[in-house]
Amino acid sequence: MAFAWYKSYPAGIPHEIGAVEHYSMIDYFDHYSLVYNEAIAVDNMGVTMTFADVHRQATYFAAYLQHIGLRKGDHIAIQLPNLLQFPIAYFGAIKAGLVVVPTNPLYTAREMEFQFYDAQVKAVVILSTVAKNLETILPRTGIKHVIVTRMGDRLGVIKGTLVNFVVKYSKKLEPDYAIAGAVRFNDALKIGSRSPYQKPAVHINDLVVLQYTGGTTGTPKGAMLSHRNLLAQAQQMKDWLFPAMKGKGKDVVITALPLYHVYSLMINLLVGYCCGSKNILITNPRDIPKFVQELKKHKFTVISGVNSLYNALLNHPDFASVDFSELRIAGAGAMALQEVVATRWKEVTGNTIIQGYGLSENSGGLCANPVAGPIKNDTVGLPLPSTELGIFDESGQPLPQGETGEICARGPQVMSGYWNHDNDDVFFEGNWFRTGDVGVMDEDGYFRIVDRKKDMIVVSGLKVFPSEVENVIASHPKVLEVGVIGVPDAQCGEAVKVFIVKREPSLTNDEIIAHCRQNLAPYKIPKQIVFVAALPKTAVGKILRRELREVEAV
Repeated sequence: MAFAWYKSYPAGIPHEIGAVEHYSMIDYFDHYSLVYNEAIAVDNMGVTMTFADVHRQATYFAAYLQHIGLRKGDHIAIQLPNLLQFPIAYFGAIKAGLVVVPTNPLYTAREMEFQFYDAQVKAVVILSTVAKNLETILPRTGIKHVIVTRMGDRLGVIKGTLVNFVVKYSKKLEPDYAIAGAVRFNDALKIGSRSPYQKPAVHINDLVVLQYTGGTTGTPKGAMLSHRNLLAQAQQMKDWLFPAMKGKGKDVVITALPLYHVYSLMINLLVGYCCGSKNILITNPRDIPKFVQELKKHKFTVISGVNSLYNALLNHPDFASVDFSELRIAGAGAMALQEVVATRWKEVTGNTIIQGYGLSENSGGLCANPVAGPIKNDTVGLPLPSTELGIFDESGQPLPQGETGEICARGPQVMSGYWNHDNDDVFFEGNWFRTGDVGVMDEDGYFRIVDRKKDMIVVSGLKVFPSEVENVIASHPKVLEVGVIGVPDAQCGEAVKVFIVKREPSLTNDEIIAHCRQNLAPYKIPKQIVFVAALPKTAVGKILRRELREVEAV
């Protein structure tokens, strides 16, 4: 079928990806590790690992996981920032036949408990700085095996010892914890190096990742992604991006977005792996001065980010002195790209930011602007190869070009459903997936996001659902009622704003913030707090967030 967007495809981009080239993510990892072997795969804090290094250590980790009794299909959470340990743990878990549950290390104990319990996690790889949180909730999770790593564990003896000392004693980021039976990551690798590894019998349709997302209802859910989903998405993104890349193992990719996020995991790590790219892992991109210093060390060809990250870089006085002579691709996703940021980026770097669109439910990418063709950055681009997007009305009927409706998708990268949930409302006839986003397609096949179907707030590309924030704030004894909305924010795209009816007149802003810090990740904490006498409600008592937004807009 000839879709409208095909006419806008640059020459050489296939309409379909055809059959995937590998039978599983294990084969994918093994194959490209051998192809690029002695090339540098990852660089973190100046310490590098070749593709052969990553493969060897991932195999040790896989052998360790099998040694402790984990079996094909068991679930393992990886709760790490961008460190050398991440690709070792991620690929090692996959080689052991496990299902990976990527988890945000910024999560509070409450958030960790929900995800670990819901995902039926049996093992976890966790950073020592948040191990204390795990200690408090461990008995209620079902986790049997805990592997703890420190920030500097894979940085060598001298640098690693120094980094661990600074984290523990200078910055005081590592509270003492006591978890019976916890094993050090480095010790796990040593045990694995002496243990046999048995390649599991994996089918291409087997589950390989549970990628948690808020979904379209606000309840955190695990998107079930198979080996086929990830392999297809990697091929789609490679076909789309490769025309602008150097290829043949010559690309240097800046990986600042966290690898536990599907966007970074797919674009940077997995696509980078099949292209032989060198991934520069940025552990703390919020430290902009150090981030800029790191950028100055590399002639990078690819960088992925979100609007707020690009904006922060542009506002640093030394950013303009970075060498952009080799930059080929700057990708943006997860949140809307502001025109002023796109314009300034072009002025400073000489490179145009390529905006795309995707969800955890579709392995990260549905469409993107071409890297070698007409760019419309007021849109999220064209559907990727083998991807079909449509605009539908509330009854599931397709709408003609130019009309606004819900964006629905189907393709080999789209999940099979949400873990342990009723999926009747997620898909409809024809296996169309409901994205929950409202959009429109123009005459050239480019899609534009108009609005969100639900009340989701996007803070620096991370999803925040009002109901979760409301539930946390409502649990404060001095709060009577609360309503939460998102408001425009120059730094983060959107920020959380709360309207509170007091139960006790003595309630203060500081008390609310302190309560939120105990129960919410930092990006979910309100930036604005307003105390009101009453909240607008429906006849049955449901708070009308729509009216709160209307009041905010006045």
